[in-house]
Amino acid sequence: MAGNTKERILEIALELFAQSGYLGTSMSDIAKQLGITKGALYKHYTSKQKILDSIVERMNKMDYERAEKYEMPETEPDGFAEAYMHTPIGKIRAYSMAQFDHWTKERFSANFRKMLTLEQYRDPKLAQLYHDYLATGPTEYMAAIFRKLTDSDESAMQLALEFYGPMFLLYSIYDGAEKKEAVALLLNAHIDRFIAKIESGYRKSGTTL
Repeated sequence: MAGNTKERILEIALELFAQSGYLGTSMSDIAKQLGITKGALYKHYTSKQKILDSIVERMNKMDYERAEKYEMPETEPDGFAEAYMHTPIGKIRAYSMAQFDHWTKERFSANFRKMLTLEQYRDPKLAQLYHDYLATGPTEYMAAIFRKLTDSDESAMQLALEFYGPMFLLYSIYDGAEKKEAVALLLNAHIDRFIAKIESGYRKSGTTL
């Protein structure tokens, strides 16, 4: 029962963080939304920072489980590209779509994204989380993957930006879209075009992906 309560606290706190920002939400706000006293809340989490730490821990666990489910490489950066090149295109495509669903349709992670978007200019630690999860981190991951497909770090980064940039933009488009499934179709078309381009390049070079 205690475990369920702690999870409920995380979910409600993150909903408030996504609406009012981490800095704009107090422990009293969280307790009120939960319908408990602040003292009862402190029995589970001694500070708002502890709540945030647990949210980040849960996000990390979700990331690991998703990569494992889609059999994506979980190696050090130097091993990303080689491992990725041995991952069937179908899995890469499915994982990319799952990533988008994770950040848009899954309530917990969507609220996490919204919180970081709100706070990226107000708190250095949250700005770092924003970059790790939504900006620099995903781009560098993709650049490492594409490094063996190109002749330079600069070309790999360009490929990463070309692949991830539209996905990043579509997060915001999704939030404001009335027909959200249409946004998923746009992403689907983007991934198909990108994969076709990569495969075409490999055919021209006489190798296979």
